[in-house]
Amino acid sequence: MSTQNELARQLRSLHEQPPLVLPNAWDAGSARAIEAAGARAIATTSAGVAWARGVDDAGGLDQSSAVVALRLICAAVSVPVTADIEAGYGDVAGTVSGVLEAGVVGVNLEDSTGRVVDDPLVHIERIKAARAAAVAAGIELVINARTDTYLFGDKTGTLERAKMYADAGADVLFVPGVVDAATIAELVEGSPLPLNVMVGPGAPSVGELTKLGVARISVGPAITGAAYALATAAAKELLNAGTYNSLTS
Repeated sequence: MSTQNELARQLRSLHEQPPLVLPNAWDAGSARAIEAAGARAIATTSAGVAWARGVDDAGGLDQSSAVVALRLICAAVSVPVTADIEAGYGDVAGTVSGVLEAGVVGVNLEDSTGRVVDDPLVHIERIKAARAAAVAAGIELVINARTDTYLFGDKTGTLERAKMYADAGADVLFVPGVVDAATIAELVEGSPLPLNVMVGPGAPSVGELTKLGVARISVGPAITGAAYALATAAAKELLNAGTYNSLTS
């Protein structure tokens, strides 16, 4: 059985032989299904974890609930797990300590609060706190610094933030909200960190992103949303029409 630091090194090395493709999981069952499909690592989606617990994204999930969910996910799979911990639930050091104890070897840490992009200095302190907690635990944590300049900001300052976040100790730059090839190419060229993008219908294919130099590709809560949409459609059909066509694979 791999030790936690061996899993951390596996996760880090997957960014050096890109791309690392991550279909995001939301509970232990989905994590096992994704591992069985051939994933070399498991990434979680905080939105999906929140929905699985019956609460809203972006504020509905708290630190203790996240740690409980992550402990179950880590116990269910044999590959490295990297966790979406939002902005640290108000206590980055405590959250990172908790998820490391649960078995996680990587974290996504975002630079926005309440859909407002924070001053980069605020996020620098989060990254430093995460790294310090990992050092204290003796774990080689992979920090994926997420910047929401394209999701909630004015799309400027991304590369400046990348440099500051790299200096603070981040390992990967995550820029959700970017899907056009020209912008992705600029970010790959200008970032001091390997680039993670979030994809979905309409985004470049994995092959195209590989050619652009993207190191990590994830889908966020898209698979979770699709799974719950199917559950809703199938339940409505069964209850209202008494048929089962939604369940045809």
